[in-house]
Amino acid sequence: MDALNFIHPGWPAPANVKALQTTRAGGVSKGAYASLNLGTHVADDPVAVDKNRQLLSQYLPSEPVWVNQVHGVEVIDAAISNCLQNADASFTTKKNVVCVTMTADCLPVLLCDKQGSVVAAVHAGWRGLCDGVIEAAIQKMQVAPTEILVWLGPAIGPDAFEVGDDVRAQFIANDAQAELAFKPLAGKWLCNMYTIAKQRLSRLGVEQVFGATVNDDFCTYTDHSRFFSFRRDQSTGRMATMIWLESSK
Repeated sequence: MDALNFIHPGWPAPANVKALQTTRAGGVSKGAYASLNLGTHVADDPVAVDKNRQLLSQYLPSEPVWVNQVHGVEVIDAAISNCLQNADASFTTKKNVVCVTMTADCLPVLLCDKQGSVVAAVHAGWRGLCDGVIEAAIQKMQVAPTEILVWLGPAIGPDAFEVGDDVRAQFIANDAQAELAFKPLAGKWLCNMYTIAKQRLSRLGVEQVFGATVNDDFCTYTDHSRFFSFRRDQSTGRMATMIWLESSK
């Protein structure tokens, strides 16, 4: 796998905070899962997924602490957790422990503090985003919101994510300002998960948010060549968004 297939988060994280975002390119999976599918829970060939994870491992200090994502708000301490626990976010204060989230339209969120003492990775599908998974992760980090930096990765974009009245109503019930994140479209709504994430972060006092914006080309749904998209393809792979604290050299 060519390292150029990674997306390197553009944010002013401390030097000891390392992060990588995979794309769909650089692996060995075939067909709908071509080519760097990292998800074992889809119908891809397990041998191919194992090979893809081996290819990824050369860029990481340890095996990522993979979780069984259930679209909830559970946050685990990656340093003391087993792989495949039910959770949608993980954090760590330990060196070389890799927090990871897998996505194929949902919003991956990376967090760290300015001192480089704690990091977290969050899987923010619309249900988890609505119910407060980002807030739950920040609570676990136990640092002041003003000390937190955030990177928002590739997800289904605001011009592609169609939802019904029920989804919009749930977001607005939790936070009235979420109304600003929806645009009407032929009896449905276009939902901007990036706007909602920024609203939730701002409400907590987290203002240093980087990564995808409305103007970025991070839409998983429209960029078939770079990203997997469940909404677009149904049968598809998963990308990984990873973060860890590097040991001093």
